[in-house]
Parts: sequence; C-alpha cells; structure tokens
Amino acid sequence: MEFNQSETCKNLAASFAGECQAGMRYQLIARDALSQGYKTLSDEIRHIAKNETYHAKVFFDYILQNCGNTKNIEITNGFPFEGDTIENGLKFAADAENKESKLIYPQYAEIAKREGYDEIADTFLKVAEVEEHHKIMFEYLYKNFKDGSLFKNSQPVVYECSNCGYRFTAEQAFSICPLCKSSQGFVKLRLP
Repeated sequence: MEFNQSETCKNLAASFAGECQAGMRYQLIARDALSQGYKTLSDEIRHIAKNETYHAKVFFDYILQNCGNTKNIEITNGFPFEGDTIENGLKFAADAENKESKLIYPQYAEIAKREGYDEIADTFLKVAEVEEHHKIMFEYLYKNFKDGSLFKNSQPVVYECSNCGYRFTAEQAFSICPLCKSSQGFVKLRLP
C-alpha cells in the first residue's frame, strides 16, 4: 500500500489539523488571561500552545517525507469550538488533552504499527505522553483558577515576581509586588 493511501497518512493529517487548532485555541485563552491581568497564567498556556505547534510540525514533516507535496488529504474530523471564558477554555483543554493522550494517539500508534510505520507509531506515543502532561497542567490550572487558589497554598511557600524576581514566603502571594509594584498576575505559578 502506498503511504498516501494509508490510514496512517490520514491520521497524520488529522493530527496536524487538530494540533494547529489546539495551539490556536490555547493562544486565544492565553490572550484572554493576559487581558484580564493573569500574565503568568497566559505564559503557561502560551508555552503549551507552542508545544502543540511543534507537534503539528512533526506530523506535517512526516507527511512531506512520505508523500512529498500533496495538494489535498481528505480527512473527516470534528473540530471543537469551545472556550468562551478562561475557566471554560482551561476545562475544555484538559478534556481534549485527556482524549488525545488516552484514546486518539494510542489508537493512531496501533494503526501505524500495524501498517508498518514503526517510527511514526513511536512518535504518536511520545506525543501522547506530552499530551498527558498537558492534561495534568490544564486540570491544575482549571481547578485553581476556578476556586481562586492560583496564588494561594495551604502552607507557606515561596512566591516570586516574574518581573523583578522579588521573593516572598507566605500562604498567599502578594497582591502587588512590594518591589516593582506589578500585580499578582505576574507572580510565578506553582505548577505540578
């Protein structure tokens, strides 16, 4: 079977499209977070969005390596349009990353393996591992954003201003940095 007729080729195209869209959705959530004063939350989300863009590039490169320039690869996939608020965007992102890590990419890996594309199968599994980490991050961000504890802890911890580096030990981060006067949204997040 020619590569461009394989399920693996179609799965790579669907993965490319899905990762591009996820990256853009995350950029939009990050933009909203920044506009509401959550600079470090925005930075974390943008970091994940960058990861998604690189996943898309890996899938794109496999298509080019195996098919060359291709005018069109027909795929039929549902692409979500959810995330009207920061909170909803974080929740949806966690759910989407879970689906990718547990269902989609492992299934695509099995198909690639069965079709004899071991390297691509391995790549799908590696991306699934990263998506699992993204799920954990988004679950943490969602829970803590929703309950207002992004900048709180049950015991004293070190909080650091991402602008000037001022460090402060407490159960709750400062509202305004005592050194540079940046808002709490510039406090480095304590991530899992």
